[in-house]
Amino acid sequence: MSDEAEAPGLIRRVYEDIKTLLSLQPSDRPWHFPLVTCFAAGIPVALGALSGQLRLAVLSSIGGLVIMYLPPQARTARRMVTLIVCLFGFLVSFTLASLASLYMWSSALAVGVIAMVANNLCRRYQVPPPGRFFFIMIAALASTLPFDLLMIPSQIGWLALGGMISCLLAFIYSLLVPVRTEGLNKPKQPAPPKRNREYLRTESAIIGVFVGGSYLIAMLMGLNNPYWVPISCLAIMQGVNIRQVRHRQIHRIVGTALGMVFAWFILNLDIDPWMLVLLVTGLTFIIESIVMRNYGLAMVFITPLTVLLADAAFARLPPDELIMARLVDITLGSVIGFIGGWWLYRQLERNHGSIPRQ
Repeated sequence: MSDEAEAPGLIRRVYEDIKTLLSLQPSDRPWHFPLVTCFAAGIPVALGALSGQLRLAVLSSIGGLVIMYLPPQARTARRMVTLIVCLFGFLVSFTLASLASLYMWSSALAVGVIAMVANNLCRRYQVPPPGRFFFIMIAALASTLPFDLLMIPSQIGWLALGGMISCLLAFIYSLLVPVRTEGLNKPKQPAPPKRNREYLRTESAIIGVFVGGSYLIAMLMGLNNPYWVPISCLAIMQGVNIRQVRHRQIHRIVGTALGMVFAWFILNLDIDPWMLVLLVTGLTFIIESIVMRNYGLAMVFITPLTVLLADAAFARLPPDELIMARLVDITLGSVIGFIGGWWLYRQLERNHGSIPRQ
């Protein structure tokens, strides 16, 4: 009798998962913002193509993604301060992770600590999406780069260059596009109560343990450049409840599988530096146009973009080997992230009652 009662519920959950995978959510993001974002990511790669420093220009392009933190309902001065602070966070994450990457244990510890601090600060100051994601992504990427103390200042400089280009584009964008003034004069929100601060410390500690632990597991398994493992783990744990954690896992795995097929076709092309510029620019525009509407669909384009920026620029593996390596990384990270997300929200519900939304 219980099995018959549970069957409709299981079918309903499967139907909801498929529905969320295929549906498009409404988005109030203006069309011109993805256009600015794609230039912020593409211009650094173009500079690398001109200067012959394409590998370092990849870091610059990643730094250019700081423009995603541009607050839409804010005056120009606040917009610029926000981007500068976020860029500083990018540089700190990259520097600490690079210096700790000499040893496996210190590298995993650095990624875990950066994940914990980034989550705490972004949640405390209510940083909107992508929130903590790129700070941890940069730390994970820096941990997989070959340790070269003499190259670290140059890498930091290229990362900062991309961020400064983004700040310049954001300033021009703020001058050309009128800032919406509604809501600018709202009173400041009160400080979070003690219960929420305790909740935040618990959440940050658990996320730090699982993100850093996922990277350590990947290194102990001998995976090649496994920066996708902690990134996937974090992406899954960003759901605000168990249902969203499950949906993110389904979206990420399905979207990534399709994205890897797309990436395989791209990597088998004869990609010169200027074709790479066009690919990075075009993929960034598509991602920014659809990421708020459907996470899984965006993953189809996020995957080849990250493969182009990180793996193709640094690893230079054969396409077949590269695609299989990234699929293993993402699957492992998603499984660990799902376990971490389930345990996180069970612990928070047990210790703090209802879970506040992000």
